[in-house]
Amino acid sequence: MTLSTAKDTTAPAQEGGRRPLGLRADVRNLSLLGVLAVLIAVGGFTRPDEFLAVSNLQLVLTQASVIGVVTVGMTFVITSGGIDLSVGAIVALASVWATTLATQEYGFAGILFTAVAVGVGCGLVNGLLIAYGGMVPFIATLAMFASARGLALQITDGRTQIVSVDSVLDLGIPDAYILGIPPLVLVFAAVTVAGWLVLNRTTFGRRTVAVGGNAEAARLAGIDVRRQRLYLYLLSGLCCGIAAFLLIILSGSGQNTNGNLYELDAIAAAIIGGTLLTGGRGTIVGSVLGVLVFTTITNIFALNNLQSDVQQIAKGAIIVAAVLVQHRTARHGDT
Repeated sequence: MTLSTAKDTTAPAQEGGRRPLGLRADVRNLSLLGVLAVLIAVGGFTRPDEFLAVSNLQLVLTQASVIGVVTVGMTFVITSGGIDLSVGAIVALASVWATTLATQEYGFAGILFTAVAVGVGCGLVNGLLIAYGGMVPFIATLAMFASARGLALQITDGRTQIVSVDSVLDLGIPDAYILGIPPLVLVFAAVTVAGWLVLNRTTFGRRTVAVGGNAEAARLAGIDVRRQRLYLYLLSGLCCGIAAFLLIILSGSGQNTNGNLYELDAIAAAIIGGTLLTGGRGTIVGSVLGVLVFTTITNIFALNNLQSDVQQIAKGAIIVAAVLVQHRTARHGDT
């Protein structure tokens, strides 16, 4: 009985899953594609020469890559019933630690290794506090948010750290594009594919969904819930480290203000993509589409010289609408 309960909590989260659920997931994704198509039409109508330019579309995808990698990790955490408010601060800390003069002396490998190591290290602290320390994810990651931001500020002393390693900077120039695709976008695509495979085709993914659906049933079914949660925050930290390295390539610097509001953008993208905030269901495809929707909105607002406060209002309205839809489908047994 316990085992069947765990299986029941696992099934709803699969993007394929049973036919009715898979059909509803397809409808959600198609709806997001429809929203994205409308936004592209609006951008093409208001600023046809600028928005539809290849360089601008490359920019949109490049900007989406950084927050997109963070969102993949966030999707796993939320699917398990957790939350990570520290992702933006971890990106900032990883980016400044990886761009200190001492680190840059080790070149490309030193910067990449430091960014990833700092991200994983912060994820390890979060995971230990939550899984084995018994802390509520909201509190533990909020503490990491404050600590990482403070440490990033202390390292930089409020200054921008310029990257002087050519092999890193070269990845951000058009000459490094592969068939017109920026390397950052290729990394984002690889992380997305890997995330989809892990969530939907591995035991790790099924355990993540089971923990989010019913942690006690998962424990009784033989899943080490604490260890699973530790791994999930390690994964989130890894994604933050990768995103920090991409941001270093994109900006050519490390700043303590990097990753500002990334936690909110990542959570919002995952939610409008169909991942349940209460856990038990996650979709990598939906999360990526959510990232593209928000990034496109930002780009359209910038091209039309609209104020950022209006942009935030628009994003807020989309989030509210997505949550209301989730509540409605939950009442009809979609969860």
